[in-house]
Amino acid sequence: MILSELFFNIKAAFIGNKNIDIKGLEYDSRKIKQGYLFFALDGTHVKGSDFAQQAIANGAVCIVSNKEIKNLSVTNVVVEDVSDTMSKASAKFYGYPDKQMTIIGVTGTNGKTSITYMTESVFKNFGIPIGVIGTINYRYGSVVIEAPNTTPQSLDLFKMMSEMVSQNIKYLIMEVSSHSLVLGRVKDIEFDIAVWTNLTRDHLDFHKNIENYFNAKYILFSSLKNNEKNNKKYAIINSDDFYGKKIIERLTEKVNILTYSVYDKTADFNADNLKLDNSGSGFELKSIYGNKKVQTPHIGLHNVYNILAVICICKANNFNFDELICSVKKTASAPGRFEKIISKQKAVTVIVDYAHTDDALKNVISAIKNLKHKRIITVFGCGGNRDKTKRPKMAKVACLMSDFVFITSDNPREEDPVEIIKDIEKGAVETGNKNYKIVIDRRQAIKQAIDYAQKDDIVLLAGKGHETYQIIGREKIHFDDKQEAKNVLGLNN
Repeated sequence: MILSELFFNIKAAFIGNKNIDIKGLEYDSRKIKQGYLFFALDGTHVKGSDFAQQAIANGAVCIVSNKEIKNLSVTNVVVEDVSDTMSKASAKFYGYPDKQMTIIGVTGTNGKTSITYMTESVFKNFGIPIGVIGTINYRYGSVVIEAPNTTPQSLDLFKMMSEMVSQNIKYLIMEVSSHSLVLGRVKDIEFDIAVWTNLTRDHLDFHKNIENYFNAKYILFSSLKNNEKNNKKYAIINSDDFYGKKIIERLTEKVNILTYSVYDKTADFNADNLKLDNSGSGFELKSIYGNKKVQTPHIGLHNVYNILAVICICKANNFNFDELICSVKKTASAPGRFEKIISKQKAVTVIVDYAHTDDALKNVISAIKNLKHKRIITVFGCGGNRDKTKRPKMAKVACLMSDFVFITSDNPREEDPVEIIKDIEKGAVETGNKNYKIVIDRRQAIKQAIDYAQKDDIVLLAGKGHETYQIIGREKIHFDDKQEAKNVLGLNN
C-alpha cells in the first residue's frame, strides 16, 4: 500500500517521500522486514524513537513518530499520537477485518477468561469456528500465540483478525481490558456484542479510583453506538452487579440489552433453585425463551454467572435454545481456573486458581466450601507495582474464610517482596485471627502448605493460575504452581 494512501484522512506531516510502497507494519524493531513501516511507540521504560535506526537496519522504509527524528535515511511521518495513528493505519492496511466478522467483547473484573473458553466450547460443539483473544493466549484455527497482554496492541489485533477472515472465521470473542480501552487499542474495532461481568477493586494503580476504572470499562459499551455495519448491537449485562445497573441506565435505545442474574427475577436470563456441589452447578433457567433445567460441570456460584453470560452471547447470535442448553453441559474450563490436582496417596486435593483480587478469592473459597473437605488451606500473595489497596483486603478474605493461610510472593516485579507482604499482613492482623504464616519464597510456601495438609484437606494455590513464570525485577523466571504442587505430591515422576 502506498504511504500517502495509508495515511489518507490521518493528520500527519511527511518528511521525505510519501509515495513509497509499504509492505508491512510493525512497532517492534526486531520484527521489521524489508519495506516495512515502523511505529516508534513509546513503552513503559523505553522511547520508540530510540529504535528507529535498528528498524532501518532491518529494512524499514518509513518511521512514524510523535516528533521529528533527525538524520533519518528514510521517510519520517510525524503525528500527534503514535498509538492512535497505528490503530487507524492498521485498520486500513488490513482491510477493516472487523467489519467482516461478529466481534464479541467481554469486560469486567472477574470471569472474562472463563466466559471466552466456555463460549468457544459451545461454538465448537455447533461446528462453528471462532477466534479467541485473551489472558492465556490468542488462538484461531491451528494458530496459538502466547499472550503478553490480555488485549494486544491494535496492530496485532487487526493483523490477527485479517488472518481469521482469510480462514473464513466469522466470529471473534475477546477479553477487553480496561487498560486497552483507555490506551485506545480497540477504539477502531466495531464491536457487535459487549458483555459485562462485574466490577470490583483492581488496577487502581493505573486508574487511581473505582469510578475511573468503571468509566474505562464503559468505553466498550459506548462504542456500540458506532454502527457502520448497520446490524443489531447487544449489551449483555450482569444485572446483579451495581455497576451493571449503571451501564443499563446509560445505554441508548440503539442497543439491545440482555440481562442475566441469580437474584434479579426480572432479568432476561435468571438462574433459580441453585444446586452447587462437588459435581458442578445446577439451576433452573427462567428466560424470555422459556424455562430449562441446566447442569454444568463448573463448580461455584461465580461459574453460574459465567454460564448465564455464555447463554446470552449464544442467543444474541441466534443459537437454537434447546440445543444451546444441551451444549452448555459440555463446556470446557479455562486453564488455571479451579484446576484440581488430586493425590490419592495423601488424600489431599490441590486447587490452582488465578484469583488475584479479594472478590475472586472470595468466589473461589466459597466454591471450595461446597466441596467435601475437612480444612481449607490457602496460599496467596500479591503482585508488585500493582494496586496496593487490594493487598489487605485479600488477606482478610483468606484469613476469615480459610482454616489456615500461607502468605507468600506472587509476581513481586520491582517491589521488595517483604514490603508487599507487610501490606498484606495488615489485613490479616485486622481480622484478629492468627491462622496464617509468612513464607516469602513461593516454592517453599506451596511445599509447606501441602506438607501441612492432612486427609481430606483442600489446598488452594491462588493468584497465578495458568501462569508459568514469576516476574522478579524485570526478569521472567519459570515457575508453575501446578508443577510445583505435583512435585511435592510426587505426581511428576
